[in-house]
Amino acid sequence: MTTTHGAPPAAHHSQTAKRPWAEGLTVFAAVMLMIAGVLDIFRGIMGIAEDDVFVTTRDYVFAYDLTGWGWIHLILGAVAVLVSLGLFQTSLWARFAGVAIASFIIIANFLSLPYSPVWSIVMIAFSGFIIWALCVVRQDDSGEYDHS
Repeated sequence: MTTTHGAPPAAHHSQTAKRPWAEGLTVFAAVMLMIAGVLDIFRGIMGIAEDDVFVTTRDYVFAYDLTGWGWIHLILGAVAVLVSLGLFQTSLWARFAGVAIASFIIIANFLSLPYSPVWSIVMIAFSGFIIWALCVVRQDDSGEYDHS
């Protein structure tokens, strides 16, 4: 009679099949966050330079000077790029920071909707996918990321 130790073969296969999926979502989030960060850096530079790309609106409740919005987007973009580098290392701190920075990007783009409506909506959607990808991947007891 043979005795098996550990998980049954079907359960082990299920765990190993899930690992590439989880790693793929983390890489997806890292790439998307890096793209969002670079685009936010460019948007920040355009705002600081007071480029004519942006629409001006009157009587907006969150009316900052365009240079102020530029600095906000530049800083968020730079932090997003740094956090995405941590995501490529699958660091746990980077997953939490990635969700936080993507949330801040959503808030900043919501508040700057009147200045660049279409682009703000695109960045909000981008950041929503980043948050989703970082939240569905969990770390199991062995320290590996698992998607369940």
